[in-house]
Amino acid sequence: MESQSLRSRSRLVGQPLLYAISVFASLGVFLFGYDQGVMSGVITGPYFLKFFNDPTALEVGTMVAVLEIGAFITSVAAGRVGDIIGRRGTLFIGAVVFAIGGAIQTFTPGFWVMVVGRIVAGCGVGLLSTIVPIYQSEISPPDHRGALACMEFTVNVFGYATSVWLDYFCSFYESDLAWRVPLSAQCVIGIFLAVGSLAMPESPRWLLDTDRDEEGMRVIVDLHGGDPDDVTAKAEFAEIKERVIFERESGEARTYAVMWNRYKRRVLLAMSSQAFAQLNGINGTCVVSLLSKAVTNVLAPPLPVISYYAPRVFEEAGWVGRDAILMTGINAIIYVLSTIPPWYLVDRWGRRVILLTGAVVMGVALAATGWWMYIDVPQTPKAVVTCVIIYNAAFGYSWGPLPWLYPPEIMPLTVRAKGVSLSTATNWAFNFLVGEMTPVLQEVIEWRLYPMHGFFCACSFVVVYFLYPETKGVPLEEMDAVFGEGMSYEESERQSLVSHRSRRSRSSIVPLPISKPQISHGSGFFSRLLGGSSDRRNYEPIDGDE
Repeated sequence: MESQSLRSRSRLVGQPLLYAISVFASLGVFLFGYDQGVMSGVITGPYFLKFFNDPTALEVGTMVAVLEIGAFITSVAAGRVGDIIGRRGTLFIGAVVFAIGGAIQTFTPGFWVMVVGRIVAGCGVGLLSTIVPIYQSEISPPDHRGALACMEFTVNVFGYATSVWLDYFCSFYESDLAWRVPLSAQCVIGIFLAVGSLAMPESPRWLLDTDRDEEGMRVIVDLHGGDPDDVTAKAEFAEIKERVIFERESGEARTYAVMWNRYKRRVLLAMSSQAFAQLNGINGTCVVSLLSKAVTNVLAPPLPVISYYAPRVFEEAGWVGRDAILMTGINAIIYVLSTIPPWYLVDRWGRRVILLTGAVVMGVALAATGWWMYIDVPQTPKAVVTCVIIYNAAFGYSWGPLPWLYPPEIMPLTVRAKGVSLSTATNWAFNFLVGEMTPVLQEVIEWRLYPMHGFFCACSFVVVYFLYPETKGVPLEEMDAVFGEGMSYEESERQSLVSHRSRRSRSSIVPLPISKPQISHGSGFFSRLLGGSSDRRNYEPIDGDE
């Protein structure tokens, strides 16, 4: 008995467990960001160019862009995979696949093996970029769900910045290690995430949805502090199970077709958030081209995204060799800093305010950029760089993190993985589309490209203002009420019966035989920073009896 109590006390519970989960889950998006940036410094290195016999622009573009092919395919498949083997299992597979892709790239003997390695790594990225937001949303307390998701995006950008700075330091190697070492880091991080995922708990919502109620109750109890008699833990368990039973008794199949027919509005909103993230911010595509044009007054080469090609742009601007990587690293630091304010604001202001204000600032910055490039005066370069900084900061504050938070929030449990997989696939599809179209548009419409993207910012403002409901602080099981989705008389009666049966069963929930660990429910540093309590004791399910 004493040893069992000791094991219980040594187990992470409450806030430490929540933060540990968030940190390890964030490694998934760290890998995503790292892979975006690592190639940017590698492809400009002299030893890389020599090893691949001075690759053409097409060959370099292929090595970079094929990642999106693998990511698109597996982001669609991740919906099905996440439902079958669970969130944690999908996270593990994604990390392993990513590590394998990194190993292939590190030890590549030539061009085509590098391409294969990039595709394999892309498959891992697709799984991770889909399942991590789902997993995070399903284990987070409602009032901190937004902040934790925004922290994930910061980790994503930090991964990008880390890769750029590692590229810079490795550029001092006078051998092929200058590019093989940065690529090998993908393997190390991927393996670390895979091992860590084995120690992470499964999503309690997935466990309850697959009738593993005891395991699900244990995870909920641990997230609430480890007390099996915690009233709020029992209430959250009952609320989730109640929703699972209701959706199961509705008799609807869990297919993409059913999801589209019943939740069409939610699916379109989820997909539109990712589409506008590319059309508005396009991962800095505008920044790349306008920077090179404004500073050097030459037509920018076909550059899909700044994450992949920024050093080449700075070379166009006059920064040569490792100095170009250094400038990219400085730009990345500014980008990271811009993602921090949403930690504090997203669960205070809400999702809509941040998206709306971000769209306005980005649109104005893009319009101003086009105007300065049109008049082409001596002050244009400095003015454009100022617009770039404003634009980057606004994107990092708004349309960077929020499209990764909103889709898993608004999709119901039964089709959450499938809905998020479609929204993530939309991200990759529009990423590819914008990357392909930008060089053509640069030649055809020139400076008008930037006001055009400003117009998309205006469109996103209108769509968010009229169509996006606020989800701040709403438990995932109550999103039907947020969307005002009506029910027929029969559905209402069935839900009423399920609800009463579930409420009667709340008093008879048999808690797991877990010893009560002696823990402190203090607010903690992150709780004080974000406001409120993250120990989930403010969970207030909406009850029909109230």
